[in-house]
Amino acid sequence: MKLDPKRHTWLSDAKTRAVLDALGPDSRFVGGAVRNALLGREVSDIDIATPLLPDEVTKRLSAAGLGAVPTGIEHGTITAISSGKPFEVTTLRRDVATDGRRAVVAFTTDWKEDAERRDFTMNALYATADGDVIDLVGGVADLNAGRVRFVGDATTRIREDYLRILRLFRFHAWYGKGEIEPGALRAAGAEKAGLTQLSGERVQKELLRLLEAENPAPVLRTMAAAGILSELLPGALSIARLERLAAIDAEAFFTPDPLLRLAALLPNDVSNAQAVAAKLKLSNAQALRLEDIAGAKEKIVSYLSVKEVRKLLYRIDTGPFKDRVFLKWAEDTKESNAVQWRMLLAVADAWERPRFPLSGREVMLAGVPEGPLVGKILAEVEDWWVDADFIEDEFSLAERLKAVVQATAF
Repeated sequence: MKLDPKRHTWLSDAKTRAVLDALGPDSRFVGGAVRNALLGREVSDIDIATPLLPDEVTKRLSAAGLGAVPTGIEHGTITAISSGKPFEVTTLRRDVATDGRRAVVAFTTDWKEDAERRDFTMNALYATADGDVIDLVGGVADLNAGRVRFVGDATTRIREDYLRILRLFRFHAWYGKGEIEPGALRAAGAEKAGLTQLSGERVQKELLRLLEAENPAPVLRTMAAAGILSELLPGALSIARLERLAAIDAEAFFTPDPLLRLAALLPNDVSNAQAVAAKLKLSNAQALRLEDIAGAKEKIVSYLSVKEVRKLLYRIDTGPFKDRVFLKWAEDTKESNAVQWRMLLAVADAWERPRFPLSGREVMLAGVPEGPLVGKILAEVEDWWVDADFIEDEFSLAERLKAVVQATAF
């Protein structure tokens, strides 16, 4: 089997060729780039395997005028920088010792040894500089069949790194067809206790990537049945709401938002959202967004008027409003309302926040002494202004301010 450089232009790109020319003919592409190319999918990250030792890799890259960054030197990985583009170059390896989270490796020149330490057969595919695919573990057949199969014994692979349990489900969501390979599923279920060894950051990365799949719901149901999903996420989960959100994304060509999908999966409970954010080590911004969605109290329905939409946008801003619309849309069983839900999103996208035209200065000029009362009066006039759909008439604003000031005792 051969990849056509004319079709897969990343093979012959000048940046790629510069790295391969520096390393010599024995180096090969490996992993995701080869897998995705065979499937006709986009190739972004390009990894290269080589029998050269890291010091020799660094020496050759530097001699060719390329950058060489020791990003994973203990595991044999040097990041080559070619005209600003990074390429991970890793020396062929075999595992010496593993503890379920990390491995101690030894370098080798044996391509079969390198292939047999990888997780799935579809990730253990190599390709030469000319595009010749080299398959040492039956990965091409598995890839074509949509079968995510561990290299060698599934239990052994999982015990080397328990993150592979989550990678099994993530890869099946992205590349699998039909049911998950039975032996792999049995091993994952039997070894699920090992997930407690993993850091929140590693679990977060795999879970969010899983949620980005076109429709992660079937895999999540399998994870739930195997008792694995409850190891990751507490509370009563709504896979049905997530599935509907994924269907909306697919039907309307929206880009999947993994954090929004996580919110769809979780119950509407702020304390639960906080617990999940802490467990997954989400960033502050991600945690606040998850909590905001979980605690939303605004009434969002498909038949909101444009005036009501603008009022909500002013109060909670565009991002939170759209989050609420998406989840309420996902809860709406009436398919014919889709046009109205999309209209709400369109209004939000086109909205520009108006500037409230009054300040504390105008309130004090109306006779209110400086102090907290100024802010109170200003807020009352602003509420009126918002309810009046952001009226621009200066006379009406002045009259309203006058009326509020006269009605306030100070």
